[in-house]
Amino acid sequence: MKTLLLLLLLAGSSWAQTNLNDLPTDLTVPATAIKAPTAGERVRATTPGWQDTKVYHTLYLPPEWQADKKLPVIIEYAGNGDYANKLGDISDGSVEGCLLGYGLSAGHGFIWVCVPFVEVAEGQKRNATKWWGDVSETKKYCIATVKEVCARYGGDADRVVLMGFSRGAIACNYIGLHDDEIAKLWCGFLCHSHYDGEFKHPAADQLAWPERLQRLNGRPQFISQEQGTKATQAVIAQSGVKGQFTFVTLPFANHTARWTLCDLPIRRQAREWLLKTTKPD
Repeated sequence: MKTLLLLLLLAGSSWAQTNLNDLPTDLTVPATAIKAPTAGERVRATTPGWQDTKVYHTLYLPPEWQADKKLPVIIEYAGNGDYANKLGDISDGSVEGCLLGYGLSAGHGFIWVCVPFVEVAEGQKRNATKWWGDVSETKKYCIATVKEVCARYGGDADRVVLMGFSRGAIACNYIGLHDDEIAKLWCGFLCHSHYDGEFKHPAADQLAWPERLQRLNGRPQFISQEQGTKATQAVIAQSGVKGQFTFVTLPFANHTARWTLCDLPIRRQAREWLLKTTKPD
């Protein structure tokens, strides 16, 4: 049945009427182990300064990783947790649940890090599965983690891409461009399904999205969403900010990042954008 569906898609049938979850995947995201970082494995890690908290991220070093070789870095934010819809799409809001970075790199050529939103609950810092947590702490953890990955694992500080799905897509601008300190870390951004300014979110400074977008300073953004990006294109036009924006429609109704695990034209386009964006000077 899955093969038949895929053949129908390739023959030109309406993709929007097909459930993405019925398509076969050609990648399996590795499980997260609790062990020292090792080439070819995904592990749980905590950045120095947060060792006495419950905060952690996931770190994946590709099989070809060597300590003395520079590699580009993908930093990824997850969608909100406790999400499920009638199509079978789910999101648990965890760093372990991220898919984009692995799907778009196929597990090779990039260091892949999934960073948390950090909240303070019951007197303890921990990963937040819904929305922003403590924005200041979330930014601090992200900045420190990028610096740690570049210094300790050979990440190339000039080739760090920020990406995210849903809440994470909004975070590309809301967190990633929140101030000048964090904004300077990135060479590009990939936002799948929602965008700061297009989607109302629970932040006191939510309406300051045009100011955040100004910090983009011409860097490229790949912006995709299920069934169209018209709303996002409209708010960007409203802002007056000019940039290298690539708008792509996911031709499914599904609210998910699972498309990155399937052999689809949108994945091929996103991979080409990623390689171009992280190409050494």
